[in-house]
Amino acid sequence: MQSAARWLAGVMADKTRKIPGPDHPITVAKNPDRVVVKLGDQVLADTRDALSLQESTYPAVQYVPRDDVDFTLLERTEHSTYCPYKGDASYYSILPAGEAGVNAVWTYEQPYDAVADIRDHVAFYADKVSIEIIVD
Repeated sequence: MQSAARWLAGVMADKTRKIPGPDHPITVAKNPDRVVVKLGDQVLADTRDALSLQESTYPAVQYVPRDDVDFTLLERTEHSTYCPYKGDASYYSILPAGEAGVNAVWTYEQPYDAVADIRDHVAFYADKVSIEIIVD
């Protein structure tokens, strides 16, 4: 039987790690506007401290500080994904976990150095919730 450390080393060796560059740029910048995230009429997050992550040609994603998220409305799931540019993502469902709320929120708890600013932030799938950016 192999040790847990050896097993983890094998898992980590299978993960390709990439650094953003000209062929796949990633920028993280403070969003100067207010960001409000809702599911129906329920406010899940409300912040003036969101970070806007722009990755390659994908739409910008708003990362909300954990302190500005109502975690009483979220439940951590076992789902996870891996991004070679950002690291391992963990997921939350929105309660009650109806179809729209399953794995609707993700976070990089130990993001790679290139996107370290998104640590302690969460993001929401724009097709599962409404994300309103209010320009002051």
